[in-house]
Amino acid sequence: MIKRFLIAMLVMAATGFGVEAQADVPVISGAVGFLSTTNGGTNYLEPIVVPVLSAPVGDHLLFEARGELLGFYSQNSGGGLSYQRQYFSALDYAQVDYIVNSWLTIVAGRFLTPFGIYNERLTPIWIHNMQDTPLILPIGTRTSGSSLGGMVRGAFTPSSDVEINYTAYFSASNNSQYWGAGRTAGGRVGIFLPDRRLEVGMSYQRFLQGTRFNSLGAHVSWQPYSIPLDVKAEFAHSASGYGYWAEAAYRLSRFRGPESAIGRLQPVFRMQQFVRLQPNDSDSLPGANTQQADFGFDYFLPHQVKINANYSRQFSSGGDANIWDIGITYRFMFPLWPGGSK
Repeated sequence: MIKRFLIAMLVMAATGFGVEAQADVPVISGAVGFLSTTNGGTNYLEPIVVPVLSAPVGDHLLFEARGELLGFYSQNSGGGLSYQRQYFSALDYAQVDYIVNSWLTIVAGRFLTPFGIYNERLTPIWIHNMQDTPLILPIGTRTSGSSLGGMVRGAFTPSSDVEINYTAYFSASNNSQYWGAGRTAGGRVGIFLPDRRLEVGMSYQRFLQGTRFNSLGAHVSWQPYSIPLDVKAEFAHSASGYGYWAEAAYRLSRFRGPESAIGRLQPVFRMQQFVRLQPNDSDSLPGANTQQADFGFDYFLPHQVKINANYSRQFSSGGDANIWDIGITYRFMFPLWPGGSK
C-alpha cells in the first residue's frame, strides 16, 4: 500500500511540475526525498514523501493537512549490504482554519504544537538547513510534535516598526495512531521588527496529564537585508532538562549571483547542547548531558531540487559519536484541478 502511494505521489509530482497553483482551488504541495545517515558506523537509509494539502472554502475557511510516508532501512549489526526494513506513515496535521480578520484565526483539529519556531516553521525536509532536528526539539513537542484541539492565533501592528504575533492553544489527550496527542495548554508570543528582519519570542506549555510540569522556551530569528545570512536560535527548559541550539547559514549568492555555480551553495553551522536534570525514558531527549557541533551545506539546484550534506560531532557522557548525513529533496506544487481566480 505504501509503495503504491509513493509511486503515485512521484508521478503526480513529475506531471505537476511547472503548473501554477490558483488561489481558489485546492493545492497539493510537498516534497519527495532520499536521506542517508551514518551514526557511529551504522548506516540508515530513508526514502520519504511529504504531501501537503491546502483547500480554501470561500473567503474565510481553509483546510490544511500534511502527512508523511517513509521507509526506514537500518544496517544489520554484521555490516555489509544487509538491511532491516520498516515502513511508517504519519499525519502531522489536519486542521480547519477560520480566518476572522487580519489579526485573528481560529483553528480546530490536529495542528503542529506552537512551541518555539522549529516545530512549526523548519521541520519540512525542503526547508530545514540541517537534516537532523535539534536535540531539544522534544521539549514542548513530546507528543509527536502535534496537538489535538483548538487554537487561536494572529498578528497585529501597534506601529509601523513593530509587529506582534501570538498563539494560544489547548490540546486533548488521544492515544490513537494518527491522532495521538497529549493533554496540554500553552502559547507563544513574538515581536517582529520589519526594518531589521528580527524576531524574538517566548513560549510556554503546561503538560496536564500524568506528572504535570511546565516547559519554557525562547527564540530569535534574524535575516538582515544587507547580507544573505539566516540566523536562528532557541532555548528550552523542562522538568527533564534544558538546552539550546544556534544556527547560522550564509548563501554565497554575492559571488556571481544566486544562479551561479557557487551562488547556489549555502554553508551552515549549528551548535547545540542539552543538560539532563532527571531521567525519563519517555521524553525522547538525550539520556545524558550532550554537546554537538554540526557542519554542512545546502546546494540549491534548478527545478526545486536541493542537496544537503552535514557532519556532526557529538560529545556525551554516554559515549561520543560521529554523524554523517546526506540527502536530496525535490519540492513540488500543483492544483488538484484547473481553475482561475474569482
